[in-house]
Amino acid sequence: MSIQTRALFVHLLTATGAVFAMLAMLSAVQENWSMMFVWLVVAFAVDGIDGPLARRYDVKTNAPRFDGALLDLIIDYLTYVFIPAFALFQSGLLPGWTGWFAIIVITFASAMYFADNRMKTSDNSFQGFPGCWNMLIIVIFAIKPSTWIMMALVVALAIAMFLPLKFIHPTRTVRWRPVSLPIGMAWTFFAGWAAWVDFHPQSWAHWGLVATSVYLLFAGIAQQIIPTRSGLRPA
Repeated sequence: MSIQTRALFVHLLTATGAVFAMLAMLSAVQENWSMMFVWLVVAFAVDGIDGPLARRYDVKTNAPRFDGALLDLIIDYLTYVFIPAFALFQSGLLPGWTGWFAIIVITFASAMYFADNRMKTSDNSFQGFPGCWNMLIIVIFAIKPSTWIMMALVVALAIAMFLPLKFIHPTRTVRWRPVSLPIGMAWTFFAGWAAWVDFHPQSWAHWGLVATSVYLLFAGIAQQIIPTRSGLRPA
């Protein structure tokens, strides 16, 4: 198989995320939240795989007809933002005006963030919270915090999208990657497990999900605070 064909197959793999997004949306419309999150976790796993493959087979050179970055952004907006926001609203976890407020803030702020040319840092991390609302909302479904805690999280992360705060990419941020990559994989496992058991309150997968989410949320900020071995703080 030629490298051009392999590069094309990477684009096709990325495009399966749109199919998983549709399956997730159909489950959400039926208020089958566990299956919705199962499909979103599958899409999340594909998103973690296709990037390294795209760089390995240099899709920009070997399959230039399709814009892999644009394709990825379209699918990410559906699976990271749009469908999870709909689930948060439709589930009734945020009642009345709070649900309307949350979906407007999440979808509007994320649209602006996804179009921000400064969203990536020099070490391939994200500048500002990268719009991973799927990760927040699956934790909300698992532990069901109070309305005001959910609102505070939504507002804080929406603001954090446009602050000079660093958030790691588990596969691309080199610093701490031997820890970050396994934790990212563990998050995927715990998220899939929690959804598969329909967010059973006694499932210990919830605690693994919370612990890995806390690391992924704050590791980049910790890297900004903790000096590198050279004694210089990273950007």
